[in-house]
Order: sequence, then structure tokens, then C-alpha cells
Amino acid sequence: MGSLGFWRLAANDPGWVAAVDPDGTTYTAGELLARANRLVHGLRDLGLRDGDGICGLVPNGVDGLVLYLAALQAGWYYTPINWHLTGPEIEYIVADSEAKAFFVHTRYAAQGVPGAAGIESRFAIAGELPGFRPLDDLVDGRPDTPPDRRTAGATMHYTSGTTGRPKGVRRALSGIDPDDAAELMTFLLTFFGFTPGPPNAHLVTSPNYHTAVTQFGGSALHMGHTLVYMDQWDAEETLRLIERYGITSTHMVPTHFKRLLSLPRDVRERYDVSSMRWAIHAAAPCPVPIKQAMLDWWGDCVWEYYAATEGGGTIASPQDWREHPGTVGKAWPISELLIVDDDGAEVPTGAPGTIYMKMAGIEFEYKGDEEKTRASRLKDHFTVGDIGHLTEDGFLFLSDRKADLIISGGANIYPAEIENEIMVHPKVADVAVFGIPDEEWGEQIKAVVEPAAGVPPGPALAEEILASLEGRLARMKWPKSFDFVEHMPREPNGKLLKRRLRDPYWKDRDLSGEPTSERSGRRGTSRPRSE
Repeated sequence: MGSLGFWRLAANDPGWVAAVDPDGTTYTAGELLARANRLVHGLRDLGLRDGDGICGLVPNGVDGLVLYLAALQAGWYYTPINWHLTGPEIEYIVADSEAKAFFVHTRYAAQGVPGAAGIESRFAIAGELPGFRPLDDLVDGRPDTPPDRRTAGATMHYTSGTTGRPKGVRRALSGIDPDDAAELMTFLLTFFGFTPGPPNAHLVTSPNYHTAVTQFGGSALHMGHTLVYMDQWDAEETLRLIERYGITSTHMVPTHFKRLLSLPRDVRERYDVSSMRWAIHAAAPCPVPIKQAMLDWWGDCVWEYYAATEGGGTIASPQDWREHPGTVGKAWPISELLIVDDDGAEVPTGAPGTIYMKMAGIEFEYKGDEEKTRASRLKDHFTVGDIGHLTEDGFLFLSDRKADLIISGGANIYPAEIENEIMVHPKVADVAVFGIPDEEWGEQIKAVVEPAAGVPPGPALAEEILASLEGRLARMKWPKSFDFVEHMPREPNGKLLKRRLRDPYWKDRDLSGEPTSERSGRRGTSRPRSE
């Protein structure tokens, strides 16, 4: 080892433009290195030691990148916090992570100030906050030279908490040189064929509190790529930035693809995206027609993978996908897949079951939750509850999350399959499908649709969507009712917060013991024909 890793690269070439903030401000590697070094010196003077943690509530950009670079060369855990959370939710993560310092950007004062209630060392970025010290007080006058006792730290991301409170995914610190650890971290990018150094540039499209966004952006930086940050995602702005900075890689989700493809043709043709070499996507199933349309537009640069905060996973090259449409790929060289039934027995090839994975040499625990850690394990594999099947030649196809499975009249129905078919309708911007209580069948299929811009919601649109499913989807899988919403509840990484839509139906059932009827007052609710 010895050629990669941000700190090593920055020392050798301090003038390399390492990052571009959303407002267009550029930062050289030397500037970032100096800021990270000063932060380490300041926090060590506060008493932080190897294995301690820090939290950051910061927008996309260099402020969060400096926290990341400081922690990962000082032997600390860095936890970036979701800025959509409430004060009490943030306070829980700060306390649960046992952070020794908390950094809050003034943009998030409303939730950040109450979220800091339980921690003494709190610092405000980009202004003043009551009860906080300005970040400048911590770093001004500190040396910008490399700190002593440099040792690799790690990120500790919190899972989304689909059941119960979120838990930190924690891995043991390696104790090795930070640059060597960073070089090891770039192994994932090598699976996609990434090359080091300029003129490569990576576009950060989603919030950096997500694991994949941090992993891909951080790894690209450690390979000597320039990071270009977006503050809020916008389809046309994405195309402009790709052309402006010669973007060669990015990490996206299928919702981004849908929005890009919905741009008028003249807008799409206005920008040169030929620099793109690795448009990587994950986080949610991608409908086959949408993926095909992106390949037709951007060429064979659209890669897919399947993984989790806990580890992973699979990868599908453009050629893999063209030969096996809909696949999320084959196992990484350092990963293994296991598909099992409800009893934990391996299922035959082609049969659906719960997906378990393992990654060689990398173990994790859910911090402070031994029971959850044990429950996710099967021997030396783990699961996040997804369902899928393997082909004879080892390609993985996803069905859905186990928790989202609909059982209607004894038949297993996978919402993702229905969502994929509805999503390609030109009048649909987004869709969620889930089961609601049904006295006769156990569950019936509900679809919630976000209409495309300018499309009126209502029974006529529901009928049109159903008609489009004829011959493409068995009628037993057709939604029995539709709701329409102005905005689908998705996290910025594309993950659908389906519980927000589904839970009210089941909550009423639980309280009354009766099936939930269609809820009055919901905008555009309609009940089109059933099978």
C-alpha cells in the first residue's frame, strides 16, 4: 500500500481541487487537510481519545467532510445525523452513540439545539447558537500539522429504525494507518472499475448522512477524485453539473432516474453527459423499462448493486443487466449470499426466500442491542429482511422486503413487482403499494400514487393505470383501491417511508378489532373495479 488515501494524496499534491461546495466554492486538498488537522488537535485538547465518537448535523458540503476526515485519521467514530429528524430523535442518537462532541450547522438550529440537550461539548458551524461554542473557538490557533498517534477511525451510521428505534452499525476499529485503511476502503469502487486521480469527479446527489453516500463519496475522495456536492437534488441541475465539472461518477436511486427521464427531451439533449463512466444506483428496485431508458440515454455506464449499512452485497455491470434484465447482480468477490425459508433452510435455486449475506473479514454489531444483532444472524450470515431468489448462474433478483409482503387469500404478493409496473406509466411520478386489512381475504392491495406534474388525481387516473396493467400483471395483483398524494414520503436516498402510508389502516384495525374501511377525507380516494 502507499498510493491512495486522502491525507497521503493531499500531502503530495496540496493544490488538487478536492471538493466543490453547493455554492460553487472550491477547496484544495491542502485546505481540507489543514482544517481536519486543526480539528483533531482541538478535540484532543478537549480530551477525546481513541474509540470516542463525534456527531455532526450538517448539510452536504465541506463542513461535514472535515468532520469525517478528522475522525477517520484520529481513531474516532463519526456519526452523521439525518437533518429531517426531530430534536428528541437527534438527542437519542447523540446519547446512544456516546458522542463526546456534537457539531450543528445553524441551518438546523430548530432541531439541533434541543437535540444537544444531553451533551456538554457542542459547537456551532456557520454562525451562533444558544448554548453552543463557535467552531472557530475550537480550531483557531491550532496547528495545521498532522496530529501524532494517527490511527484509523470509522463511520457509525444509524439504521433507519423500521422497527423500534434506530441502532448504530458499529465495527471494531482496525488500529492501522488511516491512509492504509482508506486505501482498503476503495475496494468497493474497484469492483466497478474506478480509476484513481484526475480528471475523475464524483457528484454527491443525496444527503451525506446516508451510508452509501458517505461510502462512495469518501472512497472516491481517497482515490483522488474531486467531490462536487449538491445541496438539494434537481434533475436539470444534475445534468448541468455533470457537464460543468466533467463528472465521471455518481450514486443515485431509481427515483432520480424517473425524474431525469421525465424532463422534456429538449432539456435532456441540452447537456453533454458523455463524461459519465459510473452512474451507480441502489436503495430501491428499479423498474426494467426505466433502467433500460437510462442505458439508452447515458450508455453502458449505469451500474447497480445491492448491499446494506451492515455490509453486502452484489453488483451488476451494464452488460450483466442487459443479459439478465432486473437483476441486482452477483455476489462481490468478498461476499456470499444465502437464500433460506422461514425455518432457516436453504431454498432451491430459483425459489424465493429471505436473503442472508456475509462479507469476508468484516463483522458488525448493532450498538447496545445484542438481541437485534443475534436476531439478524444465521450462522455467520446476516439479513435485513429482504426477499429474493438466485438463478443457476448466481444472479440475484429481489422480490421485496419481508415486512412488506402482502398475503391475500393465502397467496404471497410482492408490492415491489406491482410498483415497478405502475411506475413506468407516464402519468405517475411515484407509487407505493402495500396491504391493508380485508375481512374476507386477510389483506387487499392498496396503491398510493403521486401523479406526474399537471396530471389531475382521481378515479379516471386510477382506471387508466389499471388498464395499463392488462396483460402485464395478473389481475390478482391489481390494486383494489387507490389514494393520491402530492408528495410521496421518501427519504432523500430514495428509501420509501411506507409505514407512514400503511400504519393508519392497521392502527385503526388494532384499536377497534374491525377491518379498516376506506378513510374519508383522503384526497382523490377511489375504488375502481375489482377482479
